[in-house]
Amino acid sequence: MSLSFMGRALSRLSSSYFSFTFVKTMSSEGSKQTNRLGLEKSPYLLQHAYNPVDWYPWGEEAFKAAKEQNKLIFLSVGYSTCHWCHVMERESFENAEIAKLMNENFINIKVDREERPDVDKVYMTFVTAASGHGGWPMSVFLTPELIPVSGGTYFPPSDKYGRPGFSTILNALAQKSTTGSGGWPMSVWLTPELNPIYGGTYFPPYDRYFGRPGFPSVLTSIASQWKSEEENFKDSGKKIMEVLQRTSRLVNTSSSELPTEEVFSKAFSQFSGMYEPVYGGFSTAPKFPQPSNFNFLFSYKALYPDLDDAQKGVDMCIHTLKMMDKGGIHDHISSGFARYSTDKKWHVPHFEKMLYDQGQLVMAYLDAFLCTNDQIFANVVRDIMTYVLRDLSHPLGGFFSAEDADSYPTHTSQKKKEGAFCVWTYQEICNLLSAPVAEESDIKLFQIFSFHYSVAPNGNLDPYQDPHDELKNQNVLIVHGSISETASEFEISEEECKKYLERCREILYEARQERPRPHLDDKMLTAWNGMMLSASARAAAVLNDASYLERALKNVEFLKKYLYQDSCLLRAAYKGDDDQISFNNNEVIFRGPQIKGFSDDYAWVIRGLIHLYNATLDDQWLRWAEELQDKQNELFWDPEGGGYFMALKEDESILLRLKDDHDGAEPSVNSVSAGNLIRLSRTSESYRLRRKCCNYIQNI
Repeated sequence: MSLSFMGRALSRLSSSYFSFTFVKTMSSEGSKQTNRLGLEKSPYLLQHAYNPVDWYPWGEEAFKAAKEQNKLIFLSVGYSTCHWCHVMERESFENAEIAKLMNENFINIKVDREERPDVDKVYMTFVTAASGHGGWPMSVFLTPELIPVSGGTYFPPSDKYGRPGFSTILNALAQKSTTGSGGWPMSVWLTPELNPIYGGTYFPPYDRYFGRPGFPSVLTSIASQWKSEEENFKDSGKKIMEVLQRTSRLVNTSSSELPTEEVFSKAFSQFSGMYEPVYGGFSTAPKFPQPSNFNFLFSYKALYPDLDDAQKGVDMCIHTLKMMDKGGIHDHISSGFARYSTDKKWHVPHFEKMLYDQGQLVMAYLDAFLCTNDQIFANVVRDIMTYVLRDLSHPLGGFFSAEDADSYPTHTSQKKKEGAFCVWTYQEICNLLSAPVAEESDIKLFQIFSFHYSVAPNGNLDPYQDPHDELKNQNVLIVHGSISETASEFEISEEECKKYLERCREILYEARQERPRPHLDDKMLTAWNGMMLSASARAAAVLNDASYLERALKNVEFLKKYLYQDSCLLRAAYKGDDDQISFNNNEVIFRGPQIKGFSDDYAWVIRGLIHLYNATLDDQWLRWAEELQDKQNELFWDPEGGGYFMALKEDESILLRLKDDHDGAEPSVNSVSAGNLIRLSRTSESYRLRRKCCNYIQNI
């Protein structure tokens, strides 16, 4: 059943759908007392440890309090590098008056979506169905039974710019109006029985932003309605859960027949229809890399090498990957790729960098290199690996999760700005690159650099892409031409041009290191480490680089030592003091309970082990992959409907046991698992495992 149908069904049951969101910022807190989140490990939860809000982590303590006090639950879901999560924290969760309103009327729960994708999936399914879209921060009201009844998107703290604030939302909910969409941070209000009754994403502190109500308005209205209409809330929540359970159930339509060329042709037609031929990519704006699209199109060519459409698909990938390499989404100074571009030209990025993007893009650029033998693509792989190994690596072998988009412009700044670490004024470029390219040359380094990377005196950003003037007079580096064009402009050789540009980048890199760095989310997620294990092992094999293989082997030992216990994977490890691992293990720091691995943790580590086996031909990695595949089958397989559930069955606080059925920012667990099963069925010496793999493949 479609999300739009689910949304229409929910709209008849819930009293209101609004969007609301949070925000986060860190400040020097001195010796201030922390709330309950001070005992947590997640960087996102720790960012909120000094809020005046009486936050609970997700768990029995919060659920029990909601039932005993008969209060709704306000569930807020986000992640530590989420820009709008920072905004909502700064506007609302650090506001003493708003915190007082929250503490008096609700049990407030904060969830890191990367730690608990199962919680995020349940309530984002609700918010998306109710409103039509998703995102973060996500905010949802739940009954004490954890059942949601309404959802939406961003709410400002108060009414302004024509948008009602959070307080207005609450009043509007009481009047049973509807609107909104999903996102992160996610906020959810629950009954004491954990039923969600209301939800959305970012809420501003006051009513503002094009009719979006402020957070206090939402809180006041919902608290009042809960006291006067408790039974109606609970009844509505139960009906909503019935709709969600019915509409989220995937029907097994498996067949013993393999997909035909016609299926691939239809899929190609969809990609072709979405393709933007000028700048590449499969949308207009904002533009995301969408590595799953590249994976399909390169695979289509491998399966049907003589088809014209298959070659067209490869051409789409090659053009898109080249434009991304030239664009502002690619960090030309510190390497790596940002999450997405806000414009269609790949110029103005959302500056956060995620480990899962780096890992997937390594694979895409390796495919492009194998298809074309063009060193441009191999160089981009090396660029991404340089960034990850330098900036996202733990000394013991793990990979960190992300770098934030926001940072302080200077060491004396009081407010963070998006992109401050990455952008440049024209004057900065001129001052840093004032030297001539050679002793007797009249050409300055800044002239060549500014020409090649489109640096302009008044900044090179379209004001439409910077509505709040945060990047006014700034330059985001982008290449519109080529090395040959730059060399021709200054009447130098291409080799000289490359040498001068490399010198410029080195100077700017050193200058950037003097700036305040963005927040690093040093959580080490098993699934994302598995992605990077795949990328490192495959890069080692394709580029014949022993250093990448050494790093892959170090990572797999880290996974086995710190994220594998009692034949099961765990979700995450955390960087502790002096680079120890903060995690429940006799050899390391104890802090908080372990989170058991989810289906994606198994799928991605298995995929990484298969690539490591291919790079080393060491049977121990294949054997471990087979063991983990058996465990994934045992813990997550749906014997009735086929496919893999995301979460374990044993957690009673997860009201819906959902499956990933489409590729998003990360490929679906079921698509990754299908690929793993195919590979294991071909490489395993065990007839039992080969038969089991074939049976599972037919039922995904």
